Parts: sequence; C-alpha cells; structure tokens
Amino acid sequence: MVPRDISKIRIRSVADIRSAAVYFREVMKAAANLRIAATENIATRAPMLDGEGALLATTVFGWSGAQDVWWDDRRFALKTPLAEACRIEGQPFWADASGAWNEQGKRILAHLDFSYFGKMVAHPASIVVPVHLPFSRIGMVALSCFDNLRADLSAELKRHYYLIHLLSHFFINDYAHLSRKDRWLPTWAALTPLEVSCLRWIGRGKTDDEVAAIMGRARPTIRFHLQNAAKKLGAVNRTQAVFLAAQLGFLSAPSGHPGFSSAEAGLTP
Repeated sequence: MVPRDISKIRIRSVADIRSAAVYFREVMKAAANLRIAATENIATRAPMLDGEGALLATTVFGWSGAQDVWWDDRRFALKTPLAEACRIEGQPFWADASGAWNEQGKRILAHLDFSYFGKMVAHPASIVVPVHLPFSRIGMVALSCFDNLRADLSAELKRHYYLIHLLSHFFINDYAHLSRKDRWLPTWAALTPLEVSCLRWIGRGKTDDEVAAIMGRARPTIRFHLQNAAKKLGAVNRTQAVFLAAQLGFLSAPSGHPGFSSAEAGLTP
C-alpha cells in the first residue's frame, strides 16, 4: 500500500535531501525491516550526500564499519553483480548467492554470478531496484535486512513491490536531477532516419564501405550523413557522435511487440 504522506520522499531542493532520506529509511524499516543502500550513478564513486555534505549511507541509512563501506570502494561498480544487473534489468528483483528472481518468482539474470553475497558483503540477500535515468545514467537502490538473517526476500519483494519501486524511483530521480551538471549534457539534435542508421551501424563496428553495402548507398553518401549527424550533435568525431547519440536514446536496442521478433516487427536497423 502506498502511504498517504508519500510526498515526503520528493526532493525539490538540496534542503529536502536529508528529510527525504529519513522518510525513505523509516518506511522501509516499518514495512520489512530493510536497510537502504543507494547510489544515483553506478558509474561514479561519488556518494550521496545531504545538503550539509553529510554521508547519507552512515548518517541516515545506518551503514558503518570496515565491512560495510561499499560507498568508498573505487571498484564497487566493477566488482558487484548488482551494478551489472542494473545495466540490463529495469524492474525490481531480489538476489542471493544462488541467483536472482523477479516479483513473479521467475529466475532471471542466470548468466551472472551472485556468489559475492556473504563474501564481499555481510548480508545474504538484497532486493535491488534499477533506476534508469536520462542520458544513459543508471541509479540503484539495494535493500537488505538489518539483522542479516533473511536469505530469502521473495515475500518482501512481492508484498511491497509497488512501494519499493515508487519510493526508489522518486528518491533517486529527484537527487540525480539536483546533482546533474548541465555542462555535461549532450546537445539535443533532430537526426534523420538515415543519420541514425549510419550511426547505429558504425556503433556496431562497421566500416564506411560496409555500411554503404548494407544500406545500398554510395560511400560518400554515408560519410555525408555521418558528418551531418556529428555536426548536429556537437561531436568532434564519429566516435563521440555515436556516444552522444546513444546517450540521447537514438541507438537503443531494437524492440517490438512482445509476441514478435524485432525482424517481424520491422525494427531491425
């Protein structure tokens, strides 16, 4: 059930960060005695701070001790399977040393090794919420038991799925919006379908000649569209153009109706 005072999770200014974090902590603790670990960007080691610069992990969420300082580990995003899982999964799931499962109890992410539970971290299981943000940024909320005794969090995920999903997304999205540096944002560009197709094939490692053969156009035409795309994106070369186009969502993986393949849906590049 979504609480009536859910507006307390919203962060409209830096002054709201701490109170929102405290609210998040209290709701999760009351719901299932779960402790929060959160990052608004799995690609950076910058920890989440309140308006006074205090570390939320220790001053609000209750993490302490040498075994728990995940926020200060420079290689955390490279070592933990949770960060890798968040790159390819969009819905909340729970995981223990033997694997990961979604809300319906279906096994997911079978190719990932979750044996780090109980080894690299003290807790035996976590509920994980991937938070996909604009410009290819990924945040994450991981919930584990305060007592480190419960290794099966399937019931907690199922019972509190919508609450966990909603609060995690509000908290991470609002914090990320405040911390975003506008100078690093890509310039919006209205690319043509041909420009997008050229960038997509270049992003897949094809040469100009190969792209020309695939698309049935002359090599100079391909180069023309690539140069136009780079200019529109404010890129200095095609490598940066591919990167910026991917950030803006032009080069996402093909998708279609769940009952059809991408080819059947006409969505292959």
